[in-house]
Order: sequence, then structure tokens, then C-alpha cells
Amino acid sequence: MALFDRNQRQRSSFYSTATFVVFVALCLLGLWIMSSPETVPAAISMSSEKAAVKADVVKEEDSSIDATNTVKQDSANVVAEAATAGAAAEDVDIPGKTGGGEAAEGDGGKAASSSSKDQSFDDENGRTEGGDLVKPGGGGETDAAAGQDKGAGDDAALDNDAKVDAATKDAGGLDQSAAEQTATDTTKASAAEQAAATGVVKESSAEAGGGGSAKKLTFDDENGKMDGVDLVKDDGNKTRISEESAKVEGAALTVKPSAKAATATATDSDKQDEASAVATDDTTAASTTTSEDEKKQDGAEQQLPAAAEAQPNVQAELLTERAAQNGSFTTQAAESTEEKKKRAEKKGKKERGKKKAAVAVAGATVAWKLCNSSAGADYIPCLDNVAAIKKLKTDKHYEHRERHCPEEAPTCLVPAPPEYREPIRWPHSRDKIWYYNVPHTKLAEYKGHQNWVKVSGEYLTFPGGGTQFKHGALHYIELIQNSFPDVAWGRRSRVVLDVGCGVASFGGYLFDRDTLTMSLAPKDEHEAQVQFALERGIPAISAVMGTQRLPFPANVFDVVHCARCRVPWHIDGGMLLLELNRLLRPGGFFVWSATPVYQKLPEDVEIWDEMVKLTKAMCWEMVAKTRDTVDLVGLVIFQKPVDNVCYDKRPEKEPALCELSDDPNAAWNIKFRACMHRVPEDQKVRGARWPELWPERVRKAPYWLDRSQVGVYGKPAPDDFAADLQHWRKVVRSSYLAGMGIDWKTIRNVMDMRAVYGGFAAALREMKVWVMNVVTIDSPDTLPVIYERGLFGIYHDWCESFSTYPRSYDLLHADHLFSKLKPRCKVLPVIVEVDRILRPNGKLIVRDDKETVDEIQGVVRSLQWEVRMTVSKNKEAMLCARKTTWRPTEIESR
Repeated sequence: MALFDRNQRQRSSFYSTATFVVFVALCLLGLWIMSSPETVPAAISMSSEKAAVKADVVKEEDSSIDATNTVKQDSANVVAEAATAGAAAEDVDIPGKTGGGEAAEGDGGKAASSSSKDQSFDDENGRTEGGDLVKPGGGGETDAAAGQDKGAGDDAALDNDAKVDAATKDAGGLDQSAAEQTATDTTKASAAEQAAATGVVKESSAEAGGGGSAKKLTFDDENGKMDGVDLVKDDGNKTRISEESAKVEGAALTVKPSAKAATATATDSDKQDEASAVATDDTTAASTTTSEDEKKQDGAEQQLPAAAEAQPNVQAELLTERAAQNGSFTTQAAESTEEKKKRAEKKGKKERGKKKAAVAVAGATVAWKLCNSSAGADYIPCLDNVAAIKKLKTDKHYEHRERHCPEEAPTCLVPAPPEYREPIRWPHSRDKIWYYNVPHTKLAEYKGHQNWVKVSGEYLTFPGGGTQFKHGALHYIELIQNSFPDVAWGRRSRVVLDVGCGVASFGGYLFDRDTLTMSLAPKDEHEAQVQFALERGIPAISAVMGTQRLPFPANVFDVVHCARCRVPWHIDGGMLLLELNRLLRPGGFFVWSATPVYQKLPEDVEIWDEMVKLTKAMCWEMVAKTRDTVDLVGLVIFQKPVDNVCYDKRPEKEPALCELSDDPNAAWNIKFRACMHRVPEDQKVRGARWPELWPERVRKAPYWLDRSQVGVYGKPAPDDFAADLQHWRKVVRSSYLAGMGIDWKTIRNVMDMRAVYGGFAAALREMKVWVMNVVTIDSPDTLPVIYERGLFGIYHDWCESFSTYPRSYDLLHADHLFSKLKPRCKVLPVIVEVDRILRPNGKLIVRDDKETVDEIQGVVRSLQWEVRMTVSKNKEAMLCARKTTWRPTEIESR
């Protein structure tokens, strides 16, 4: 028994020793594997102190990838799909290699890539992780089922052709022979009906302490795929560039010196081949001088499987904006020009369209100066043109408050107030703003007793009152609703025009009723009233009812409101009220709150009698008149007719009906006429019926778009509308909200600089933002569609300055705007205008052809903006940049 026990103990000791030996051997093997970058097993993902990348190639069932789902902690999921007919998707781990302070090693003959990515960054108060999405072949997700439509296959072929890239150039202009790699075409398609050769990505750029890496750049964010996207991480006062950012295919790395430098250096955009490099403008630790180790970088090649990109049928035509056309839509320029010809006005005027296309501007060559204007930090070029205003023969009809744009668009920069601060965010901004951002007190002194605005320490506060609603706008809004319930804020009445808005408290509180208000007031002695509104986060524009039509189409506003707006509606044959009649939707309401409604002073009685006479002659019906016992004011509500019966039965024909040839939608630089347009009676024509109730109207195609009409993208108009909405929903969800590092809590005032159907604004509807949709005068006139769906916008020509104050918007979105402007005006002044109206730390998103995006990138870098992301596919590209607080010190000479 003792012998048995002894043998048992010996065996147990032997097993323990053997276990320990095996454990030590495994540890040594693990250390050997960790220290050898050439022998990393495919299933192991390496990590470093700087970053870690785990690549999971996963087959997706849906055609879109939600970038939000691809972001997990501090590592990025690399989403891809290998398409082979009849074969199931396999999970493949792509080896990763650390890239700390050591030079990377790689064998160019092996089909492998090594990369170290900075996958997260902090954007102000928000955090975004894993912005880099990479997929093999750059073809996006692929439907391997038989019978793919031909359009998707063509898109895939174009995609793959664009992926065969030449060797890249070193960022600092150093020895290129040490940084070049040849791209190889590999991989066969195993499907009988699908074959697309994908180019091998090779990258080689200089980065201190970084190694060579391969990465495929593709651009298909409308279906949730933004591959090869490089994001910038804010780190205190410096900005780090991810290691992948320094090795972008076909691009040269540019790192800006500190903002203290007088001139910022920028890489010439013409030298970029098929991708864009992400660079920063506030980096002091980095420079364009590369070390000897960087000069000796070994290249790495990545061989990727073939894939044919399959787009959903409704998206194929939307991928490339160049396929856009006017369809059945005319343009505002054509409408207005034709109207001018009919009136025999402005013949022989030289067209702006004859201007030459802009020459690409190298950012480093621009010598920026501050504007030398008496308006200072509030300079609006088309409203502060002193020389043009002095030449006016009269200002009887407020001609001096109308637009008078300089012959040459300015290229100077507007300074910010000396103590400008980050704006207070919505909804708190509705109640108070920083005094330092709009340092004007005259309005508080003039209107403080009416609760417009008050000075309170370092704030300007807004009690929510107005001339006619001293006890708050919400009470006044309820008064209107109770006076005539058919107004139905937020259901029947969705889009409102507030004329003479003051500080726009009426529109600001209508947001609580889910109602959108276009607030309008001139730049006059009511100092900075529109600027106050915009700083509060309330939509507003600087405009006056003078001698020209307002830049809106006919029959679009559900309600027009005027509370002591100081507009003499009854003079000149009712010319100004007839302009409201043009804008007001048939069946819409005009709410007028003014002393003539409720006071009995001789002047008020006279004005009231004239208004009653005029509105009756216009066939407007007075549906309500009430007196408020709280504010001690009164208001009246008129309704525009829904047919022409009254017009035809009028005993007196004044105001006259407009000639049938007079286009009510012509609104760009068109003079007023004292006439009324007939109400559309054909039930298939816009204006004959009221739109769907809100919010149903935002997603339904207007009833007057029928399948016989050709949409902007070539489909039948209703299908075009639906495809556009689906397109922007995917782009916003998959790219803008999750993949760009934008902290949307800081975004309130948004402008779509080239809206089509308003799909971008509709996709942001659930966000706490408002979007000013701009339809350019040479684009298809789709602004009526935007209003019909319960959104709003304005006509504009971007060859001129926009009628708003500096520092008005948090985000500007330009979808194929700049390339379409090139035949008529230069790009540089338009970027200067973007800089003027964008707030410091505001974001610019540009989608355009690659040549144009490269040009814009050079300009914004010279402005010392932070380029947060660039991505390109074929000849299309996208850029996201952040405006900084940098301003030049030199002032231009007059």
C-alpha cells in the first residue's frame, strides 16, 4: 500500500513537471510570435501602444452598412464582402502589424497589408471611434445571386478600373525611389455572370515613426460604405494624424505648421492621384521633413479578391451626380430671365455666365487679408456696398436696403469680434446668447421695455416678448390658434413667413408647435436683429420688401405673419400686400397684428379702412378678429381664396389680374407688379389643393408630380423623389451621423447649399437642427417641391454673397455645387463666402468631382482649416473640414 502511494506521488510529480514545461514552452512560443512581424498567424491581431486594428471580413445581407454598428470601443471593424457566385462567405482575418516607434517592415511580394490606425478621436464634446472602414476590392457589398442588373455591374466595373493606381509621391518631395510601389492587378472572379478585376492598393508616404501600409480607398457612403476614410483626432492643442492618414494611396502628406505662422503650407492638389491625404492645421510637433528611416520604408502590397459592386436599383442613378439633368423642371434663372424679357427690362445686360472657369489655386500662394469695411465683423457684401448705395437716385421704397452686390466678389476675410466665444447651444440659446458674439446694445435700449432683448452681465437675454406680445410668444401663438382653430399649428400650418420678425421670438417659439418659420427683416436701424435671431438658433434672413420680389416661389407659405412689422401694406395700390398674395398658398392665412386693428386713433382708423377695402378687392376673407386682454392688443386673420370665382365677380377690377404670361414663380431680381395671379384650378396643378398634413407631407411626393414628368435624376418624378429621400437617409445615417466625427450636439443652423428635393433636410428631420435649403438659380427649380413637403428654402446665386450675417451657420453642405459654378464664376470667392457665413469650429461637407475637391482642399488649408476627412472613388470625392479661429492680421487697402 505504501509502495502504491509512493508511485502515485511520483506520477503526480511527473505530471506537474510536464505541465510546467509545456506552459513555459507555450509562453516562449507566444513571445517569439509576438516579436516576429513576419510570422504572425492569420488569426492573431497585434496591438501596440498607439493603436490596434482587428479586421473582420463579414458578409452582409443588407446593401447598406450602418457605420454606427461598425464602431466598437477603440478598435474598428473592417467591413467587407468577397463576392463569388455560389460560394458562401468565409470569415477571414487580415493580419495586422503594430506601428509604434519602429520602422515597418514588409515584403512587397506578399499579399498582405500591415497598418496601424488611430481609430478614435474626440470632436469637441463628442467621441467617435472606428471611423476607418476598409473592404477588400473596394467594391462595396456584393450580391452574389444570379441576375444582377446591368447598371450595378457597370458601376462595379468603373469602380474597379479606378482602383488601379500609380506609385505615390513622397510628401516632402524627397527621394521617390524609396517610396514607390507598383500596383498589380490580380484575382479572378469565380462567377460566370460576374467578373471584376480589382487593383492592388499600394501606399507609401512619409510619417515619423510609421511604417509602410496598404489600403484600398473607395467611396460609396450612400449605401453605407466609406472605405479608406481617414479621420483626425484632436489631442489638446495638437492634432494627431492616424498612421493610415500618412499613407493614403496616391497622395502626398501635408502637415500645416502652427497657426502662429504667417503663411500655411499646403500640398498642391494637382499632385494627388486617386485619393486625398488627411492633414491638420494646428500641428506643431510634426513637420514635412522626413527622417532617414522614413526614406528607407519598404512597401507592402495587398492582393484583394475580385468583387462586382451591386447597387440597389433605386440608387444606381444617384451615385454619380453628373447624371443629373433638369428633367421636366425649368430653372429659376430661366424663369426670371424670360420674365425680364417679357417686360423688356435689362436688355443687353452682360451675363455672368460668360466668366471663365476658375483656375486651381494653390493654398500656399493666397495672401489672405482682413476686409476693410465700415461694417467690420458684421460685413455683408451685398448689403454693405456703400459705393453702390451712394449712387442710388432714391431710397423712397427702401432701395438702399436691397441687394447691391460688388462687381467682383470679395476675397478678403471678415474678422470675428475680439472676444468671440463658442455659441450657447439650443435650446438654451433661445433664451440667452453671449454678448461678446453680437456686441450690440442699442436694440436692448430701444426695445427692452417690450421684452425683445435685455443686457444681463455677459449675456444678452430674450424674455420671448415682442412689440405685440410683451408677455411672451407662446401666449400670442395660442391666441392665434384659439381665434381660428383651422390654423392648426404643426398640422395644417407648417411653413410660415414672418415679415419684420425683430429678434424672431415668434418663429423661435413656433418650434414648440412643430412649425417652421422663415423670419425676415432688413439690416436697418434695428441693430443686428437678424443676427440676434441666428445666434439664438432661429432661422432668419436679411431682406426687405422694397421694389423686388422676395426670393421664393409662388403659392408656398401656409401662413404669413406680421406683428407691427412697419410695412405700409395699403400704399402704392397695395403693391407689397400683393407680393404676400403671390407667396401665400391658396387657402392660406395672413395674420396681422398692429395698432390699426384695435386702436381708434385717426391715423389707425384710416389705415384700417384702407386695409379692409384692399383685402376685399383682393378677395381675401376676414375669418377672425380678436382682442387680447393680456397684452391688450388685437389681431385679424385673412384667408386667401381657393378658386377664381370672386376674382371674376368683382365689380371693380383693381387690383388687376396679372397677364397670363406673367410667371408668378420668377423671383430672382424681378420688380414688383401691382397685380394678382389667378388661383390654379386644375386639380393636377400645384396650388390647386392643400398639401398633406404634417408630418405625412415630408415623405410623400407632391400630388402634382406625376409619372409623365422626368425627375432631376432621370426617373419618373415620383420615383425620383422617393429615390432621393432613400439616398440621403442612407448617407446621413451611415456616413454623416457616424462616420465623420461631427458632434451633432453642437450643430443647430444648417445650410444645404445646393438642395434638389430637400432629401438631405428631410433625413435630418429627427435631429434638433433646421436646414436652409438653397436652390441655385441655374439648377432645376425644385424649391416648390421643398416647400410642398413642409420644409423651406430660398433661391440664390452663389456667384454673389448670401444675405446673412457672418458666423451664421454651424454646418454647410455642398453636393456638387462648386463644379457646376465653375463655368460662371471662380471657386475661390465662393469659399471665402463659405468662410464668412460659417461659425468658427463649424463644419463644411463637400461632395464633388475630385479635381474640384482637391482645389477646395488647397484653399481651406491655406485658411488654416482642419481637414478632417477626405475620400475619393473614381473621379468623385468628398471632404469634411472644420473652420478654425485663425484670422490674418493684415487689412486690405481700399
